[in-house]
Amino acid sequence: MNGPIDFRIDGLGIATVTLDRADLHNAFDDAMITGLIGILAKVATDAEISLMVLQGRGKSFSAGADLNWMRRSAAYTPDQNLADAQDLARLMHALHTMPKPTIALVQGGVFGGGVGLVACCDIAIATTDAKFSLSEVRLGLIPAVISPYVIEAIGARQARRYFQTGEIFTAETAHRIGLVHEVVAPDALHATRDALIAALQRGGPQAKASAKALIAEVADRPIDPALIARTARLISERRASAEGREGLAAFLEKRTPSWRSD
Repeated sequence: MNGPIDFRIDGLGIATVTLDRADLHNAFDDAMITGLIGILAKVATDAEISLMVLQGRGKSFSAGADLNWMRRSAAYTPDQNLADAQDLARLMHALHTMPKPTIALVQGGVFGGGVGLVACCDIAIATTDAKFSLSEVRLGLIPAVISPYVIEAIGARQARRYFQTGEIFTAETAHRIGLVHEVVAPDALHATRDALIAALQRGGPQAKASAKALIAEVADRPIDPALIARTARLISERRASAEGREGLAAFLEKRTPSWRSD
């Protein structure tokens, strides 16, 4: 696919979404946002797709908002500005709630909304040369639309620093504060991706979607009788499901479950 996004699906059902504006450090604008929303809808609903990898072509993962887009938005009416922001919000929410596993492969510059994309993915792997910044305040703005996802990843305490300073921080710091799961050498990025994909493919497709939904349902809730009862019901439903029965039978019979091709 030509244009601001390259979208491919391989024979194993792995979708790779590549931000493809390397000359602009994969800065995104309204066209890229619209394109990503459409792609995420396909990934979410296409039964042939098992997981998604999000990456950026060239030196940077994403430099955040495109300068030309920002110039245009400066002349928008309040209603136009709101509609523009709502599209970005739709994109972040669609990525965050994707029912299939998502992996972000991150290198080079990761600024503003690019940090939001990373935070919205289930798994984020950064190279040692990655540099991050929540730089909005330096433009007199705030990282409003991405804030729920970034704060979920790094916590309010870290956000109180990085939302206000706009400083650049390293991949090592991003790992320490919880934005990325692992930091690897640039030449190890694809091998790390392949190992993660292999691990993800071992799980039942419906179980992975349910596990993701479980986190959203349980996180930050008090461990009270209602939650205890709910989690008991959820595991009982999974045990009774066709996929759950197949997985348990395969384990007891020492064979490969039906959803795996190996």
